[in-house]
Amino acid sequence: MSYVSPFTGDVIQPTDVSYRAIALTANTTLAWPINGNTTGNYAARIMDVTPSTGGLSLTMPPANQVSVGTDSLIQNLGASSFTVRNNAGGTIITIAAGESQYLYLTNNGSVAGTWSVIAFGATTAAPVASTLAGYGLVAISNTLNQSHPASSVSSGGTFAAADRAQTKVWSGGAGTYNLPAAATLGNNWFTLFKNNGSGSIVVSCTGAENIDGNSSKTFAPTESAFIICDGTQYLTVGYGVSSQFVFSSFVKSVTSGSYLLTASEVSNTIQEYIGSLTGNVTIVYPPVVNLYVVSNQTTDNGFSLTLTTGLGFSAIVPPGQQATLVCDGTNFLNANTTQAGASTVSLLDGSQATPSLNFASETSTGVYRPAAGKFGISVLGNKIVEVGSGGATVTGAVNATGTGTFTGGIAGGTFS
Repeated sequence: MSYVSPFTGDVIQPTDVSYRAIALTANTTLAWPINGNTTGNYAARIMDVTPSTGGLSLTMPPANQVSVGTDSLIQNLGASSFTVRNNAGGTIITIAAGESQYLYLTNNGSVAGTWSVIAFGATTAAPVASTLAGYGLVAISNTLNQSHPASSVSSGGTFAAADRAQTKVWSGGAGTYNLPAAATLGNNWFTLFKNNGSGSIVVSCTGAENIDGNSSKTFAPTESAFIICDGTQYLTVGYGVSSQFVFSSFVKSVTSGSYLLTASEVSNTIQEYIGSLTGNVTIVYPPVVNLYVVSNQTTDNGFSLTLTTGLGFSAIVPPGQQATLVCDGTNFLNANTTQAGASTVSLLDGSQATPSLNFASETSTGVYRPAAGKFGISVLGNKIVEVGSGGATVTGAVNATGTGTFTGGIAGGTFS
């Protein structure tokens, strides 16, 4: 509401005092300069205020004594901030050193009134922080500060644009949380993710998009990371590996040719290869020191799966079998060793091409189990000897020196 002159119809303003300098040494309450009164602590249209110390306040006069639109431009010329309050004691604005703020009355229905504020820089210009705070920011006094508020989720869902700079805390069991198409979020969206639940949570991408080079990323309990969108895919920063759940796995489909693994792929201890082979497959690993448990679950169709760094010894994993391998940065070596004092050693069946007991420098030479009740010797991938309950079969010529006794017949081939 406004006070209007019955003679002119114009809005009545208090007697206008254009300027006043105030040395603010204590909390001060202002009055309107009514009827030309310019003595005491009156309010002016422009006020230069110099606080002597921090924590002081300047209180505006009663809002219900003037018309809406009454205004003041207040500049802080001191080294400390001070607070401008309404006549009921509420904070209108805190003005930092060097700042200027323009106040105007929009509602005069009470002594407090409603005051609006516009940053009106003189020495320095700055907007009101609370009007600028968005996702990831919070206004503290007149400054914008980082903010990553946490919220708990316990069932599957999809990250959204509103999750920018937020902290998502998983509190459920095993589950899946989805990432939307990267183009919908753009190249700067990020969120913080922490698994505080009781099972692994899979963060899965949309379509052919990837996170750290894979279609999904598994967070074991206690693991966390920043998840960042670059507009086309996702990556993590600060991914924390759980000290309790130290193993991770990935599955890769292969068919033929050479596959160069990424650093993200080889970070998984347990690796499984699937697919129907149409040719020999070579998996090329970065030359780093690591331990791998490799499972070949391909349909081999007579083709092989070879692991190598391209620098030293390679390893061939037969189809349907697993191997624990150590890479020393150059060579792939069998990690299985015989326990001291053990009375027996159990081997995988192996194959003619890859004997289960072979040589690091020649993995196609050694012994294997061709079938139930049989023992085979392979040289360079060729079966030379097969021993069973009915006797031995030798492929190729047999050359013997010295004397011996043979029980049973000798069929085929030559003997000298």
